[in-house]
Parts: sequence; C-alpha cells; structure tokens
Amino acid sequence: MKKKILSIVLALLIAACCAAPARGATVLEVGSRGSDVIKVQNKLIQWDYLSGTADGRYGEATRNAVLRFQRNNGLTADGRVGPATAAAMGVTLSGSSSSSSAATTASSSTSYVSSDHRLLAKLVYAEARGESYKGQVAVAAVVLNRVASSSFPNTVSGVIYQSGAFSCVSNGSINNTPDSSCIRAALDALNGWDPTGGCLYYYNAKTAQDKWIFSRTVQTVIGNHSFAI
Repeated sequence: MKKKILSIVLALLIAACCAAPARGATVLEVGSRGSDVIKVQNKLIQWDYLSGTADGRYGEATRNAVLRFQRNNGLTADGRVGPATAAAMGVTLSGSSSSSSAATTASSSTSYVSSDHRLLAKLVYAEARGESYKGQVAVAAVVLNRVASSSFPNTVSGVIYQSGAFSCVSNGSINNTPDSSCIRAALDALNGWDPTGGCLYYYNAKTAQDKWIFSRTVQTVIGNHSFAI
C-alpha cells in the first residue's frame, strides 16, 4: 500500500512540474492590457495587419490582426499571443515567469527561428550594420524580394551565395557574428516588413563602382543605400 501511495504522489509531482511551465507562460488575448500588448500592436501596425495606434488594449481588432498574422505564418490560428506567436513576431513577453524559461528563450528577439533567419542576419550585419534599423530591415527585404522573383534563385541561401551578388560573400565578412539589431531586423523582414516596397537591388551611391547598378530605377533612399528595381 505504501508503495502504491508513493507511486501516486510521485506521479502527481511529475504532473505538477510538467504543468508549471504552461501555467507560467504569458498569453495575451481579448481583455489583456499593458506594455506587452503595445509591443504586439506595434509589430502588427508595422506589418500592416493593424491600423491606428498601439493603445495597449487587446480588443477584437487586435485579435483579428493576430489571426491574420498567424495564418500567414503557419501558426495555430487562435487569435491569442502565446510563446510561439510571440517568437514569430520577435517580441519578448515581459510577463513570462521564471518557470517558463524555454518559452522566454524562444521568444527572445535575439534568438534564431530558422537557418534562413541566421543566414539573413549575417548578410544584414555584413552589409548594413552601420545603417539605421529601418535600413537593416530594408537590406534583408531585398534578399527576400529576390527569393520571390523568378529572376533570382528561390531560396535565401541561393540568393545570398549567387555568384557576384554580394561582396560580403567574396570577402568573407558574411561569416561574422551578427549583433542583436541585425538579428531582429532579419526577423522583421521575414515576418513581412519591407521598407523598400518590393525593390530587388540596393547600393551605396558614394562607393558603388558597377556602372550598371546606376541604370536601375531608384524607389527610395534609406541611409546610405539607394533601393531600386
């Protein structure tokens, strides 16, 4: 009997330990308020899923925007922001408890969500680490626009390592370790932010030596880079 009781107690303790992380994880849903909601709303506004301003109130408009984001990114579409959706957005939910360390790590804005994310962050660091955050996202967006174009390879690695495409590949700086800003910028681009409006090329007008690049139509200038089609 004592062994049976001990087994039951042990099973309950294991179940409690396993359940603790789920209880500790922060989940935003309709009715939630605060700084975490503002962070999520700012991302949704930035990516055109949500209009207006970030007011810190998780209402139906925010829920519907989250649903669209989840569907577009292959996530479980429940209209709530838990660890998985937060990680995809690149935001850290400050309400996460210490018992949900795995979820907190996954939602860190400086962690990688895929090999494409890692490689893209390296490219951004090599090509645009001295640029503004928007300029860094723009460089990442050009790579992704090329992936989507029939005129270029259809993978991130294919675009980046295409012969002669990026000087950072030939000079080896693509292998440097990116900083947190470039990691976040790459993720923002992967999640749909394109400050260039679909551009396929960028160059520094002060240092570019290839005359051909100047024949491209410039759509916008961000920092030192001209973005063109």
